[in-house]
Amino acid sequence: MVFSATTDIFSDEVVSAKDLNRQSGRILDVALERPVTITRNSQAFALLPRQDVTTLIQSVKVGRLAFEVTGIAYRLIQGEVIDSENPYAWLRTFDADDLKDFVEEVRSIVHQFEDSPKAWEEIDALIYEWHESALVISSGVLSEMKL
Repeated sequence: MVFSATTDIFSDEVVSAKDLNRQSGRILDVALERPVTITRNSQAFALLPRQDVTTLIQSVKVGRLAFEVTGIAYRLIQGEVIDSENPYAWLRTFDADDLKDFVEEVRSIVHQFEDSPKAWEEIDALIYEWHESALVISSGVLSEMKL
């Protein structure tokens, strides 16, 4: 069985560039409801609202960020040494149980993305909070407070 994330992506209306010139108003109205593919010679162009494109780009960015940060966390859980030059080297501050909690929190937000277009902000906020916690732990402030 082949799994494909593109199953329903191209369930759009296909029009020629000539049709776009002749019926631009109608085609733009259709594009507000669903994607439109405009063909010209052997080329194809997607027409959809700018907000939809923004959401798609944000989805890709949050997916990449979630993949990168959880990948580093998993590598640390497995005992791999992460170079201090890595942008997520601060995750080394946490033990395996904390890292598992972090991965679960990221995963939970990613799964909510369909229901919340602002989930990418939540992922940024989560990573920021964990990063700030790592800085506090690394600073030794908490150890001094226990004395």
